[in-house]
Amino acid sequence: MAKVIYPGTFDPVTNGHLDIIKRAVELFEEVIVTVAKNPSKTCLFTIEERVEMLKESLKGFNRVKVDWFDGLVVEHARNVGAVGIIRGLRAVSDFEYEFQMALMNRKLADDITTILLMPHARYTYLNSTIVRNLAQFNGKVSDFVPEIVDKKLKEKFGSK
Repeated sequence: MAKVIYPGTFDPVTNGHLDIIKRAVELFEEVIVTVAKNPSKTCLFTIEERVEMLKESLKGFNRVKVDWFDGLVVEHARNVGAVGIIRGLRAVSDFEYEFQMALMNRKLADDITTILLMPHARYTYLNSTIVRNLAQFNGKVSDFVPEIVDKKLKEKFGSK
C-alpha cells in the first residue's frame, strides 16, 4: 500500500468528493487531500476556508491528511512522497479532460500514476459549481454537502 494525493479545488467539498476519498482510503495507506490554488479559477472560498471545511468534513477518516499547494500537481505529489494522483470520474464528459491531464502528468513524472475512481451513482451529477449555484439562490444543499459546508454556504450567501 502507498501514499496518494487527491487534488482539487474543493470550492466547496461535496459528498461526491467524500465518496471518492472513502474509496481511496480503502485502497491506499495514506490519502492526502490537497486543495489546489488555481489562478484560472475565481473561488467562492479562500484556501484557508476550503482547508478548514475539508478538515472538519474528514474528522472521522483514518489515514487522511489535508493540505494545499500552488503549482504543478506532479511536483506536489513528489514533494509529499506520493506514488499516485487520485481523480474522480463522474461521467463520460469528465473522461476527455482527465485523460489529457493523466497523459500530461505521465509525461512530466512517469513514476507517478493517475488513478481514476468513480463515485457512487448517486453522486455522478454532483459538482461544486452546481452546489454553489443552488446555495446562491437559497436552495437546499444539505443533501449534497457536509454540515460544515452547508453552514458556510449559508453564511456566504446570507441565507437562513
